[in-house]
Amino acid sequence: MNIDLSRRSFLKLFGAGAAATSLGAMGFGAAEAAVAAHVRQFKLAATTETRNICTYCSVACGIIMYSKGDLNAGEKAELIHIEGDADHPTNRGTLCPKGAALKDYVKAETRLTKPRYRAPGADQFQEITWDEALDKIARALKDDRDANLIEKNAAGTTVNRWTSTGFLAASATTNETAWLTYKTVRSMGIVGFDNQARV
Repeated sequence: MNIDLSRRSFLKLFGAGAAATSLGAMGFGAAEAAVAAHVRQFKLAATTETRNICTYCSVACGIIMYSKGDLNAGEKAELIHIEGDADHPTNRGTLCPKGAALKDYVKAETRLTKPRYRAPGADQFQEITWDEALDKIARALKDDRDANLIEKNAAGTTVNRWTSTGFLAASATTNETAWLTYKTVRSMGIVGFDNQARV
């Protein structure tokens, strides 16, 4: 049998054979194509999506948290996944290793979820309520301010300086919250004021 095959036809035939062989070697046979055609359920499809800001540093990267469970129905929500927010202008979906490990931090057995207090002279911490904790903080601030507020300087000018207490603000916040924090701290007369973004 004599086959008349031009050079162009030979190259076409050889190229088609090489492509078919390569696709078969990569697993694109008939059986694999049928399996690939089956679409599995997206694992986060039935979750609640919540956008937030990473709490680690002053960069304030955007994150998306996925949880299962309806809080409105009285169910306990379980955090199942955290990823970077691709729509956030700061990080555009990327996260550093600490941010990428936030889920492990949230689910850590050693993570504190309630305030704890150690009385003077005691060697153990005890759990207290948030109201008790805030009352203790307010009482300590009030007592220190009453004892150490400098109302006038040596020239008699009113200065209302409180130099015995300092305040460190959080960086993962909005401009509005930062403005309110600044106004609150300065209105109390606190001089030692800084932000975690600078530290």
